[in-house]
Amino acid sequence: MKELAARASLFSQIEAGHSFWSKEIYEIGPLHVYEKVVNGGYGPNKHEKLISALQSTSGEKVLETISAQGAHFLTPQDLEWPVQLNDLNYPPIALVVKGNTEVLKIPSLAIVGTRNPTNYGARIAGDFAAGFVDREWAIVSGGAYGIDSYAHKGALIAEGITIAIIACGVDINYPAGNARLFSEICESGAIVSEFMPGQKALPNRFLTRNRLIAGLSKATLVVEAAFRSGSL
Repeated sequence: MKELAARASLFSQIEAGHSFWSKEIYEIGPLHVYEKVVNGGYGPNKHEKLISALQSTSGEKVLETISAQGAHFLTPQDLEWPVQLNDLNYPPIALVVKGNTEVLKIPSLAIVGTRNPTNYGARIAGDFAAGFVDREWAIVSGGAYGIDSYAHKGALIAEGITIAIIACGVDINYPAGNARLFSEICESGAIVSEFMPGQKALPNRFLTRNRLIAGLSKATLVVEAAFRSGSL
């Protein structure tokens, strides 16, 4: 098995942000990890479910599934890979990117915040986004209602680049009301996911993807967030 196919198989079967597997794959490589798993090197009983899943998974078919969505399977071996993500405690195994992969190399500011902003907060999010894209930065956010949407829209109105990092597959418009926004983002920017197509947004996945928003960007601007907020 080739390294790309091994990485694709692992990506499809291991939940994003898994502390042990993320570090293991980053440190010793996907092919070595794959072979060690299927041969019971990590404990055949402890990881019986994963072994069975990998044995019935074709890395080539995983890549075909991603390609069928018009998306790219981006790995640390690709030139477009944002190397700053390697500094995370749990680096992503890979990324699924719909749109322009090259925008991940542009210096970027993350703008995040509440889903229920005041009019002032909504305006500020859009103004900051526009101001930064005028200086040739990209704007990163999470594609949600509220501050996220105003940040993305502010960047697009200023004819700049914006990147949405989402907590589900790239084929799922979540939230559904932002389907048109996601389409507009892909025209010049990108939608990024750490999940396979078809995987739904779950509560824990929002916190998992938040580390990518922070890790990809050079700074994070939080506009109007509650005291106990996922944005913070």
